Amino acid sequence: MKKTFMGVRLRRLREERGMTQVALSRALDLSASYLNQLEQNQRPLTVPVLLKINAVFGVDVQRFSDDDEARLITGLREVLADLPAGVGGEGAGDVVSLAEIRELAAGMPAVARTLLALHQRHRQALERLEALGSQWGDDRSGVAPLPSHPPMAYEEVRDFFFARQNHIAELDDAAERCAAEWGLLPGRADEALVQRLLVAHGVRVVDVADLPGQAQRVFQADAGVLQLAAGLERGQRAFQMATQLAFLEQGAELQRLANGAGLSSDQARALARIGLANYFAGALVLPYTPFLRAAEAAHYDIDRLGHQFGVGFETVCHRLSTLQRPSARGVPFFFIRVDRAGNISKRQSATHFHFSKIGGTCPLWNVYEAFAQPGRTVPQVARMPDGRAYLWVARTVSRSGGGWGVPGKEFSVALGCDIRHAPQLVYSRGLDLANPDAAVPIGMGCKVCERAACPQRAFPPIGRALDVNENRSQFAPYPVAPGVTLG
Repeated sequence: MKKTFMGVRLRRLREERGMTQVALSRALDLSASYLNQLEQNQRPLTVPVLLKINAVFGVDVQRFSDDDEARLITGLREVLADLPAGVGGEGAGDVVSLAEIRELAAGMPAVARTLLALHQRHRQALERLEALGSQWGDDRSGVAPLPSHPPMAYEEVRDFFFARQNHIAELDDAAERCAAEWGLLPGRADEALVQRLLVAHGVRVVDVADLPGQAQRVFQADAGVLQLAAGLERGQRAFQMATQLAFLEQGAELQRLANGAGLSSDQARALARIGLANYFAGALVLPYTPFLRAAEAAHYDIDRLGHQFGVGFETVCHRLSTLQRPSARGVPFFFIRVDRAGNISKRQSATHFHFSKIGGTCPLWNVYEAFAQPGRTVPQVARMPDGRAYLWVARTVSRSGGGWGVPGKEFSVALGCDIRHAPQLVYSRGLDLANPDAAVPIGMGCKVCERAACPQRAFPPIGRALDVNENRSQFAPYPVAPGVTLG
């Protein structure tokens, strides 16, 4: 563990408990002077002290992890890059140094999170203004002031899961107990789930060729029938039945978690409830302890785990990104799903990696290379502008439309982890993990990426001036003849 100074967080913990320095020092069996030095960032927070805090207060040590700090740093850099230019044409990203950003994220994380929330509201207001401008024309003088408007529901729900590091302990524990009590077997969970629905709830499971809207599951409560789309594989059937059981057996817990998430609208709470039900379903079909043991034994080989538990590549990746139980942590993964146009339909992170919300993602990322090699697992060692390196694994997944002429779906699914965890993965074999030059230089997206010389750059970063006298500029709207300057 590197030297970590967490004085503000330690002081906040003490204030939350209503304790004086003397009382806290006695509870942790530390001298008052040593505790004062910790709170003043004169001494680093050590592992033994963290373990004492966990033992005395039951506080998750992740609260003092630098993963949260890294997420805040990335978010703050995006915010500053997106702010308009100030005096002298300087962007906020030019005025505020990285050292100052690190100090804010480490010393005042609550302030940093408030700034991120304010910036999110700011961007939403701009998006609404642009929409109104499109409706009313370029002249916006007659447009009334924008009303107060809550953030988009799906973004709120994503942020909720992100804040929980994609691990919902209450549902994970309940799902593991249910899996044991109901006798779910790896790869054959659907058999036990059919019986549970029938015996406990009087619900019959029937296959239907054409469900409305290409749905995979329709529940008819009055008739006591759960309709599943015909043609689903066993793992898919199990997941759909497990999701319905989540609503039937964990409904109160789902509602409690959704209500306690601090969401701003009924729509966001309803969406969170669906996301939590899906989480329970994944944890039921892939119970925590057996799945983690299998993952470690297989060195996180996604295909082997899929065969063992009877589920697909995407389901395994999604579940691997949730294994963050404090007493038995797996590798902290990031999970993402994109389409060919770069639209991100799923993204979860169990650690510090932060997905950009400004512009698109990086075209050098192997999540896009996977489309050129359909069905093949593509590994990549990538390095971000801040120097952090990651191991990524990506592959395409396809879904048939169900008949001739019916459009299907194709996505690229990627799973990534910090390079320090890479030796635990089978995909690191044969890769040069120690050589910085062997890593592909990627970024969060062109609008926030600092790599000025990147050959794939689509446009300059926000807040940075563009040299319009450079004839070879790839951002010029038309080719420039030699000897001609743009003016």
